[in-house]
Amino acid sequence: MAGFAAQLTAGLEKLEIAVPAQSIDRLATYFSELKKWSKKVNLIAKSATDEEIVENHFVDSLTLLPLLAESGCHLLDIGTGAGFPGLVCKAVRPELTVTLVEPREKRVSFLGHIVRTLGLKDVTILGCRVEDEDRLPAARPFTHITGRAVTEVGAFLAMVERFSASSPQVILMKGPKWREELAAASAVVERSAFKLADVRECVLPFSGARRFLLTFDRR
Repeated sequence: MAGFAAQLTAGLEKLEIAVPAQSIDRLATYFSELKKWSKKVNLIAKSATDEEIVENHFVDSLTLLPLLAESGCHLLDIGTGAGFPGLVCKAVRPELTVTLVEPREKRVSFLGHIVRTLGLKDVTILGCRVEDEDRLPAARPFTHITGRAVTEVGAFLAMVERFSASSPQVILMKGPKWREELAAASAVVERSAFKLADVRECVLPFSGARRFLLTFDRR
C-alpha cells in the first residue's frame, strides 16, 4: 500500500490539500477493500489502473474538502456509488456527518463494509433513490448536497429542490463541458430555489484533467 499512499500524498500536495497521516492510512485500507470487492461487484471500471483509481476517485473526491471546512457539516451525497465523493471525504474528516444515497444493493453492502472496517461514525447509508420521501424526508437538514456524475445540472437541481428549506449549499462536480450543461438548463436554473454562486476549477495532478466545482446557494 506504500504506492497508494505515496501517489495520493503527491497528488494532494500538488492541489494544496492537507490530509493527516492517519487519514492516508484509512484511505489506503479503503483502496485495498475497493480492489478486492471490485473483482466480484461492479464498483469501478474493470480496466482502471491503480494510478487511475487514485486520481479519478480518491484525489478527485477530495477536491470537495476545501468546501466542507466549516464545523457542523452534514453532507448529502446522491448516487454515491462506491462512496465517491462522500465516504472518501468522511474517511479524511471523521467529524463530518454524511448521508449516502445509493439505490444499488451490492454497492450499499460495500459502503456498509467500509464504514465498519474504518470504524466511522455518523454515516447514514440509504439504499433508495433520492425521491424516496419515506427514507429521505425533505425536512431533514443538510448543510451541503453533492453528486458526482449523477446527472446534468438542471435535472440535479430539480431533484434536490425539495431540500431547499434548510438552505443547503449544492456542489456539483463537473467536467469541462459544464458551461454547455448550464446553458441547456437555463430555464430550470432560473426557476430553481438555487442560484449559481461560485465556480472553482481544479486540475487533476497526474492526467491534467480539468474538473469544476459548481456551487449553488439558496436564493
